[in-house]
Amino acid sequence: MDDLRLGLLLNAVSPAVGGVLVRGEKGTAKSTAVRALSALMPAVPVVAGCRFSCDPAAPDGACPDGPHEPGPGTVRPARMVELPVGASEDRLVGALDIERALSEGKKAFEPGLLADAHRGLLYVDEVNLLHDHLVDLLLDAAAMGASYVEREGVSVRHASRFLLVGTMNPEEGELRPQLLDRFGLTVEVAASREPDRRVEVVRRRLAYEEDPRAFATRWEAEESALRERIAAARELLPSVRLGDRALRQIAACCAAFEVDGMRADIVMARTATALAAWAGRTGVREEDVRQAALLALPHRRRRNPFDAPGLDEEKLDRTLEEFAGDDDPAGGDGPDGGGPDDDGPDGGPGGLPPQDGPDGPDGPEGAGGRDGEPDPATAPGPPSVPDARTSPEESGAGERPAGDERPAGAADREPGNGPGEAAEEGAVPAAEPFRTRTLSVPGLGEGAAGRRSRARTAHGRTTGAQRPRGSLTKLHLSATVRAAAPHQHARGRTGRGLVVRRDDLREAVREGREGNLVLFLVDASGSMAARRRMSAVKGAVLSLLLDAYQRRDKVGLVTFRGAGAELALPPTSSVEAAAARLESLPTGGRTPLPAGLLRAREVLRVERLRDPSRRPLLVVVTDGRATAAAGSGAGTGKGTGTGDRGGPGDGSGRGKGTAAGRVGGLGNRNGTGAGTGTGRAADPLAPVARAARLLAAEGVASVVVDCESGPVRLGLAGALARDLGGPAVTLDELRADSVAGLVRDVTGTTKAGRAA
Repeated sequence: MDDLRLGLLLNAVSPAVGGVLVRGEKGTAKSTAVRALSALMPAVPVVAGCRFSCDPAAPDGACPDGPHEPGPGTVRPARMVELPVGASEDRLVGALDIERALSEGKKAFEPGLLADAHRGLLYVDEVNLLHDHLVDLLLDAAAMGASYVEREGVSVRHASRFLLVGTMNPEEGELRPQLLDRFGLTVEVAASREPDRRVEVVRRRLAYEEDPRAFATRWEAEESALRERIAAARELLPSVRLGDRALRQIAACCAAFEVDGMRADIVMARTATALAAWAGRTGVREEDVRQAALLALPHRRRRNPFDAPGLDEEKLDRTLEEFAGDDDPAGGDGPDGGGPDDDGPDGGPGGLPPQDGPDGPDGPEGAGGRDGEPDPATAPGPPSVPDARTSPEESGAGERPAGDERPAGAADREPGNGPGEAAEEGAVPAAEPFRTRTLSVPGLGEGAAGRRSRARTAHGRTTGAQRPRGSLTKLHLSATVRAAAPHQHARGRTGRGLVVRRDDLREAVREGREGNLVLFLVDASGSMAARRRMSAVKGAVLSLLLDAYQRRDKVGLVTFRGAGAELALPPTSSVEAAAARLESLPTGGRTPLPAGLLRAREVLRVERLRDPSRRPLLVVVTDGRATAAAGSGAGTGKGTGTGDRGGPGDGSGRGKGTAAGRVGGLGNRNGTGAGTGTGRAADPLAPVARAARLLAAEGVASVVVDCESGPVRLGLAGALARDLGGPAVTLDELRADSVAGLVRDVTGTTKAGRAA
């Protein structure tokens, strides 16, 4: 937890750092640590009676409660305001009484959470699950330092500058890049693997539950000392000098790690000065720059959504050493800047605790990094998207597996669907991802806000008006005026104002976009492994996952191969988890396509109960070559044996076919005697058609990605698409830059398929 504590304390010293994003697994006390910060922050002077926390030394001239005269004001503790994930827009920015504004001309404004958080801390738990429209409002307020409420010509503005702190579990999905960049620092939190430390955590938790007051009293002195140190660092901060050498190192680090924009440079500079002030120094040292880079750059160096945040510390050290330069008279080598032997108040560089105790390099947690975990620079990370410059040969796509003693060309031979189908192969790397065409669900939904399918939402273009079902949020002005106009004479209107009553109010009906549940049904059988097609298939699914990430969808992954189908990833918002499962997906075996369709149907049924407003989109990735299980067939045979009542007997009988394909096996006579015969197995595509029609009857929107290749094509994926009532697209047609005449969404093709 050292990085978490340091990141929070640096923001308490210098709110200009820009907040902190706390990433980590569940059950690591992320929220507890953040909530404890508010008790350590210095008190705030405010104008008495001002709902917007104006500074009495420099009151806001545009404050809705103003104007205020400069004066002494009052002092109150700094606020920590928590923004719930499911909060409404009105709760965040405030609510304007439209009825009073129209009928009385008064700006009756009720402040929201952005007003409460002004000059304090705004905390968002599970910030990665925050709705997009709330994210947009947060971005605007964070960028401008003010909140604007604009409705039908009536506007209210108030100052809103706050310290933004968010916590998240990466397993539940990532943040939008715009919001991610707004957090000044990021820290990774994980539970300690050291038994002694875990014991201490449990012991303290039980002690707190037994007597919270006594527990708080026990730590009161240490908390008071920490509060005083924060206040002292704040006073020292304006005196800290950032020399040219430190600035060069900061710029070099940001350039070396190819971060976008200039915000990273500014955040690193502010963090380095805060570290120096926290250590009680007036000069910035190289250690401060290094620590600032470790906190400010990991979340900014991600090149695509599937890259895990992190920093190559060896590369960082080389960059710092290369741009160390000569001694800097304005930097960190003077009497106040601290030389190589000058430690902070706590004895460690940058004011950190000394690292030679039980938790230091020689202690039980010293090996490999803090808490006994491996060094991030050398630890193996999750599977990532292959580099676009890597050729299939370099990525191993064209190499034969180790120990493969088959003849040349055997690996690329079509295995077929009979008893000799290819055995299981290891995971094949994905090909280079690409930008896909838009696939959407037909009709008009009412699901969670997103960017895929048309839906009735609180935001978007206005398509009509209706009577408000609850409190009025989006006034349709022209419809309201039309509803009130015929009654003005009866209501005794005498002046210029419009006499408006509750029954006249109309709210706008808006159409925007929703996020969907995109369930991938991926064929991982032996026929897909032929000619290394699985690499291209994985690249296509990975591309669709990237598209789902950008459109704020939930995703799930069902695979089928061998004896049946399995749910490889339950529906989740973590597209990264789906990409990791896809990378490790093995191939080989039979093709139980009906089982895959039925398993997908069951997954969608359960999700429909959990979230009935989120509409599904089933993406079936297959060549359509289903393998029949043990089939039954009819046959004729000559019986030569002893019958039940004596004597040889001749006759014909029905046989059971046990082999897949068109030829049955041995048959048993139904008469007297035993006989042999040939039988015709059942059509393996019949169960596929039945399962597909079940999904179509339930209104599941589907699209089939046809992976069939080679000069001879059977068109089985197209037949599957017709049964599902959706389109079939090839891998080439799936690309957004394809010149093929592909319909952009499922809507039109769905109707055509059902008509056919």
